[in-house]
Amino acid sequence: MESVLKLTNQSQGRDRIFRTTQYACAFSSYLLRNHPDRKELVGKLKSLESNMSAGRKLFRLGNTLNSIDAAKRTVHITDPVLRVSLTAANLGRALYFICDNLLWLRNVGLVRDIDKERWSLHASRCYLLSLIMNLIRDSYVIGQLMVQRARDKEFQRKMDAHLRESTEVAEAVVPQLDALLFLLLHIIKSHPAVALDTFKNICDLFIPLDKLGIYQSNAGVVGFCGLLSSIIGIVTLVRPNLKIKP
Repeated sequence: MESVLKLTNQSQGRDRIFRTTQYACAFSSYLLRNHPDRKELVGKLKSLESNMSAGRKLFRLGNTLNSIDAAKRTVHITDPVLRVSLTAANLGRALYFICDNLLWLRNVGLVRDIDKERWSLHASRCYLLSLIMNLIRDSYVIGQLMVQRARDKEFQRKMDAHLRESTEVAEAVVPQLDALLFLLLHIIKSHPAVALDTFKNICDLFIPLDKLGIYQSNAGVVGFCGLLSSIIGIVTLVRPNLKIKP
């Protein structure tokens, strides 16, 4: 109960609850779309999805400044790869929120001379840039962890024992590939924060890719991936130790 109260008392927590509901409605609508007796329910789900999306835009009005502030912090990271990828990700996210805020102003009628479709595409491009930079950071961190673990003598003994035990697998595939997969799986298991962040970013990647027409899937895939990433977002907010740093 304490975790639920902590989540709902944060604006970021409320946004993630709204996001989870939004994509859950989108995924459910897709699953029920071919059921004639569920047309009324589908209509209600789509209406709720729209309301959740509008509510999230209101919650995110101050996120542009938060992203710029985050970029100011990451620009001082000593590691050049992390510095460039995280700073670019935060700036891309800030630009995404600027576009999103302009779209919100147009939707409520405060600004009229804005091409909705054009700015929506701009927002998706900025979102895609941010996700790609985050995935570069995730890949780099995983690579660094793999190198560190591969140098560990105790782990080398475990890997050698694994290769000896899996002789059938070693004969079927390149032994180096088997060792690489064993190392990767070990990193994923021992560093859940990195694994969750990578999986979340991969799921989110389908949203702008579909919007921009780069990789078109369908509303069901977008809804399901958005739902998964939203649940991971809630988990990392409730359990800060599962949030990747920096």
